[in-house]
Amino acid sequence: MASIKQEKNTEQKFEDITLNKKKKFQILDLSPYVFISPFFILFAIFMLYPLIYSLILSFSKWRAGVTTFVGLENYKILLTDPLFWKSLSTTGIILLVQVPVMLIFATVIASVINSDMLKFKGAIRLGFFLPALIDLVTYALVFSLIFNEHYGMINQLLNALGLGSVKWFSDGTWAKVLIMIAVTWRWTGYNAIIILSGLQSVPKDLYESASIDGASKLTSFFKITIPMLKPVILFCAILSTIGTLQLFAEPFVLTGGGPRNETQTVILYLYDKAFGSFNFGLASAGAYIVTSIIAILSYFQIKLSKGGEI
Repeated sequence: MASIKQEKNTEQKFEDITLNKKKKFQILDLSPYVFISPFFILFAIFMLYPLIYSLILSFSKWRAGVTTFVGLENYKILLTDPLFWKSLSTTGIILLVQVPVMLIFATVIASVINSDMLKFKGAIRLGFFLPALIDLVTYALVFSLIFNEHYGMINQLLNALGLGSVKWFSDGTWAKVLIMIAVTWRWTGYNAIIILSGLQSVPKDLYESASIDGASKLTSFFKITIPMLKPVILFCAILSTIGTLQLFAEPFVLTGGGPRNETQTVILYLYDKAFGSFNFGLASAGAYIVTSIIAILSYFQIKLSKGGEI
């Protein structure tokens, strides 16, 4: 009898130990989720909730804090508004002209600052990257002074050369050019540093083999450098496309969307609708249209470049 009781006690203790271990493992299994929970909580509050709320708002009319469901009315108003299409076309023109020019400059600059013959590489690279660190509003204000039609440095230089002054702010075409110059100045160095990182991963043996075969540096650039940089250039093109479609600070500070709404980008248009007339439903609908355009353009960029395959 005593031996049977001892066996039962031993089994009971074993079961208790097993249960305790299971509980400990259950507690340990929850610990990773506890550690990553702050990210998901912040993401849900500051990202997921605004996305869902703005989607609901795009099908609603907001007035005096009261939201009324209106279906697709906001989308119909936007798609039949000539000013919306004009702002979209203005953004498209800037995108089609500025982004390719900027990427060409960035690729050339990256190739130059990657040269082994270049001295003070760190300082030069920092100099090209510095514009990206300058505050948007600050540099836009500086550009408005430099390109001022009456006393700006650029027009004074043009007058000194006998070329005459340019109407940077009162002519729609030149106002667009001014915005393109400003955006190109700020982001070319940023993209050049990204492309430089891709250049540094290109094996130097390829260039040595090409030089032995008699290829010039220009031939090597187009036959080796550009193909090897396709994934990086694709990445920069997608980032630049997204950034240009979200262009706001430059036209807002430099031209205010003028003259005659010639430089009003689509984000500036939506800003006026949201905070000018407090039509947040219309602005939310426009934001989702722009998001859809970004997704479509990114998809076609990846398809046309075959995903950046070399």
